[in-house]
Amino acid sequence: MGKHLFRSSPPPEKQPAHQSLAESAVQECMSSINAVISKWTSPSDEFLFSTNSRREAEEFVEAVTHLQSTMHRLVSVNPSSEKLVYAQNLMQSAMKLLESEFHRVLKENRQYLDPECVSVRSYRSSRFSTSTATTSVVSDSDDESTYEENPDDHRFSGGDTDAMDDLKMIADCMISTGYAKECVGVYRKVRRSIVDETLHNLAVERLTLHQIQKMDWEVLESKIKSWVRAVKLAVRSLFFGERILADHVFSSSTNIVESCFTDITQEGALTLFAFPENAGKIKKLTPEKMFRFLDMYESLANLFVEIESIFYFDSAAAVRSQVINSLARLGDAIRLMMTDFELAIQKETSKTPITGGGVHPLTRYVMNYLSFLADYRESIAAIFENWQLSVPSPLPESLFISGGDEAHPQDLYSSPVSVRIAWVILLTLCKIDGKAQPYKDVALSYLFLTNNLQYVVVKVRSSNLKLLLGDDWLVRHEAKVKQYADKFEKLAWGKVLTALPENPAEEISPEEARNLFNRFNDEFEASYRKQISWVIPDPKLRDHIKITLSQKLMLVCTEFYEINRAGLVGDRYNEFIVRYTPEDIGNYLSDLYFGSRGSGSVSTKGSGSGFGTGSSTTVKPHGERSH
Repeated sequence: MGKHLFRSSPPPEKQPAHQSLAESAVQECMSSINAVISKWTSPSDEFLFSTNSRREAEEFVEAVTHLQSTMHRLVSVNPSSEKLVYAQNLMQSAMKLLESEFHRVLKENRQYLDPECVSVRSYRSSRFSTSTATTSVVSDSDDESTYEENPDDHRFSGGDTDAMDDLKMIADCMISTGYAKECVGVYRKVRRSIVDETLHNLAVERLTLHQIQKMDWEVLESKIKSWVRAVKLAVRSLFFGERILADHVFSSSTNIVESCFTDITQEGALTLFAFPENAGKIKKLTPEKMFRFLDMYESLANLFVEIESIFYFDSAAAVRSQVINSLARLGDAIRLMMTDFELAIQKETSKTPITGGGVHPLTRYVMNYLSFLADYRESIAAIFENWQLSVPSPLPESLFISGGDEAHPQDLYSSPVSVRIAWVILLTLCKIDGKAQPYKDVALSYLFLTNNLQYVVVKVRSSNLKLLLGDDWLVRHEAKVKQYADKFEKLAWGKVLTALPENPAEEISPEEARNLFNRFNDEFEASYRKQISWVIPDPKLRDHIKITLSQKLMLVCTEFYEINRAGLVGDRYNEFIVRYTPEDIGNYLSDLYFGSRGSGSVSTKGSGSGFGTGSSTTVKPHGERSH
């Protein structure tokens, strides 16, 4: 340790006093100071800054401060006094002890000075005061539960407070006596090793762009997951804790706080915050990878205000810039993947009709994708802002709801993200409209459209997509579902519904009744046979359609059956004329639209129909099924 004579404040003006008297007074003062200092600079098993010797530590620091002022007095009366050499040696011994104690307190009280412990103790009340702003670092109330204080936890027993106060006392003393460099050197070395070790334990690695580019996606995805977990802990615990500790220990010097904190944390922070930027530069960005990048974007965006507060200093500008660059690169990558997602929808060319008119895989994929995307609505609102939508031409007129406005979502929504989501859904429905054309049965094509639009509506209603698209969108598209369903019902069951007279109470002859029953039997049987393999996956829609059909059929069929069956008693109506009683019709309808063949083992009044025989399925009341 070199000599550091008079490195802090300039000496006071010389006092008018006789030199010998002054030296005598200084000698007396130094003797009393020496007694205090010598006690602790001599070899001993005791530590100056310990619980049992706190008063002695305060006396020691006071003695060192007094020694400093005494040396100034001496130099003012006799700059060449030999006692100055003695005083300087005494000061160096004291500083050597303080430096040793500073290092020991830092190392031995690590459990109390751990960044998490410091940030837990300080986050509710701590504020970073700067020349231009006073900012609260932790503002996310959702995370307060993470830092709940446990009175039985040793971290809150006062040890952290004592250690921090001891460090501050030592730092103040060493800085005021001109030994700031030694004090800061010890602090930087110890705390930087802790920061590096903590980041390593959080799986934060120094990875180059080249290394990331060469990774398989599975490996990179795993590292992204680790990063998302690490960044919140690093910002709210590690970096925040280090800032609190530096602010406290070096409160006497803002410049030292800045230089210490920046030197300790900057390299690790740049490594942590550069990862998303490099990950966003990988060459194979596909839509399936978007959600991992949204995880990174959301994490970083949510922490941005806190990062700016913690790394407020001018010397930490590189850290703030890195965060901004990473957010920008992630935004670019996400927009690129969204564009590829839209192009993939447009290029989907499958021609094979879906069996039974069920939900197309494209509809499921797109709506599941969008519902997940809507969970990041705040992030995508920022990412899609100022991203103009270009609508190509022309779209199927069948999809133009409310006078065609759906074809121009930018005219319906002020939010760019809502415009984008509405457009992707419309684009998907356009593709579904085209996929309905190959069905040979027009009724089945309308069932296909009904099922797919219903799936879209349910996904929107049950997810955050509702918040983006609004109630008006749901009302319009639910009306479209009803329109499709009504068209399906008319095409699939129209002949059955018109097989019996509109006025079932109208008086007719037994011969006319037989003919109408036969016609009804044939049409009902044909419709049932055809539709037994058709499917309505949505339970509510399935029940609604079947209830509507049942009400219409039963209303006419029951009255006609009751009025005319008496005139057919002599004609063996049970077996040949009235094959399906109203009860039978209800049971058969309950068995429809599950998408499986060979149902309908309900017994009718006769066995001559042969329709639905050989089944392994038993129809239960209210559409329940057992196998």
